[in-house]
Amino acid sequence: MLKARFATGEKAINGWCAIPSAVVAEIVGRAGFDMVTVDLQHGLIDYPMALSMCQVLQGLPAPVLARVPWNEPGIIAKVLDAGFSGLICPMVNTEADARALVQAARYAPLGGRSFGPTRANMVHGAGYVKSANDTVLVLAMVETRQALDNLDAILGVQGIDGVYVGPSDLGLSLGYEPTLDPSAPEVLAAIAEIGARAKARGKVAGCHCGSVDMVRRVQGLGFDFGSLLTDVRIFANALATQVAGYQNTTAQTSKGY
Repeated sequence: MLKARFATGEKAINGWCAIPSAVVAEIVGRAGFDMVTVDLQHGLIDYPMALSMCQVLQGLPAPVLARVPWNEPGIIAKVLDAGFSGLICPMVNTEADARALVQAARYAPLGGRSFGPTRANMVHGAGYVKSANDTVLVLAMVETRQALDNLDAILGVQGIDGVYVGPSDLGLSLGYEPTLDPSAPEVLAAIAEIGARAKARGKVAGCHCGSVDMVRRVQGLGFDFGSLLTDVRIFANALATQVAGYQNTTAQTSKGY
């Protein structure tokens, strides 16, 4: 269980699935990540495909989260009923947003999630409804200046397990170019502040990262986990490197080197 893992201080690297393919999800799941997230927001993945990817990934050791498209109770309930171990919710900017997320993701008396864990019961056992409020990981994305201003109120909402930083939107909100590997001092300071304030409240902290170096940096700041790029970016980068290597070799050959 991720909550128990993070409570011991253990760090993790998160794989990120944006390609709508159960085969690609399996490749990501077998790559050695400590956890994997299926992205229904900016990924090209709809709910039926997310379900198939979840089924494949849950045959592997890494726990599986879903990033939902929005703070909307219908899709939040569906991904949890499908058996995902937790969720990341984008654009949680206020205490009211955080309370709405808890209302959708937690069973009564903490929230108002409707009962019907069709696949979750099969995966997690018949006692799922009694344990879900304690075991399902619910992370609110902090990715705007407004969310930063309201961070303490967001962290204070019962049922929010922690926060997840989206550096691209955070940088954009602070007036910088969006990037997963920010260098602007104000953005870096904001990321560090979010992590420190989350950990001071005993909450989980995660961050999306544009490189292995950034994963290490945020872990050094106290973050529990960092997500490494996306499957799309890793695949595109690998292809570009291979093609560039071929083109460079071809150019040298044509020159007689």
